[in-house]
Amino acid sequence: MQKHIDTGADITVSCVPVDGSRASDYGLMKIDKTGRIIQFSEKPKGANLESMRVDTTILRLSRQEAMTYPYIASMGVYVFRRDVLLKLLRWRYPKSNDFGSEILPSAVEEHNVQAYLFNDYWEDIGTIKSFYDANLALTREVPKFQFYDPKTPFFTSPRFLPPTKVEKCRIVDAIISHGCFLRECSVQNSIVGVRSRLDYGVEMEDTMMMGADIYETEAEIASLLADGGVPIGVGHNTKIRNCIIDMNARIGANVVITNKDGVQEADRPGEGFYIRSGITVVLKNSTVKDGTII
Repeated sequence: MQKHIDTGADITVSCVPVDGSRASDYGLMKIDKTGRIIQFSEKPKGANLESMRVDTTILRLSRQEAMTYPYIASMGVYVFRRDVLLKLLRWRYPKSNDFGSEILPSAVEEHNVQAYLFNDYWEDIGTIKSFYDANLALTREVPKFQFYDPKTPFFTSPRFLPPTKVEKCRIVDAIISHGCFLRECSVQNSIVGVRSRLDYGVEMEDTMMMGADIYETEAEIASLLADGGVPIGVGHNTKIRNCIIDMNARIGANVVITNKDGVQEADRPGEGFYIRSGITVVLKNSTVKDGTII
């Protein structure tokens, strides 16, 4: 906000330097020596991407850092002067739906659009892989982003759940949410969401489990198992690795989800899962039957 005011900007765009491997996922920009954006290109590819390379020492990066991060990416966080915003939306681009691809590329030619370099933690989670990586990074011993900094406390939505119950489990580098039942299982480098149930013999590694919206009673679980059904949670002796498990998923007993063949992309909604960038995604409210191998 202060940079926006100090420069008399019509629009200010927060930005970060990025390397070539991720550059085409973002809106990229070129700036002049005053920090004014002179060109904006949304998710360019090929020659268009190459043309957006800049000398990022202008952002006070070292020469070595500038070689590693030769692109300036928009974070998708903007500050507008209100009158400029209303003019753009009401009169200039009344049928547009997206700032990055439709409004900003032209706005830089007509308005004072400034870049603001953000130099703290930030990750884009616009893809399955980036979402997965950013979340699992929180399980590391010293994560880049710290939920537990007393100077910047985070407060979750109150659910008034009981504490998690753990019975004879091995848990290493993991985040376990409230209200879970973990019974004689192994959890490593994983996140276990609210109300999750992991039965005995479960081995979970490099996995993000979202959890459940409801509890099933012991009687309901027993009735499901007796009828050949699958309760919410993960059944006994199931092995899961490199996976995202969406809410209320039912994963049976003796299931193996490891993608050992390294399949990168697959669509199997009828079987309750997709594979994206090598990561298996078990769908919300889906059922993976006993003995399934993915």
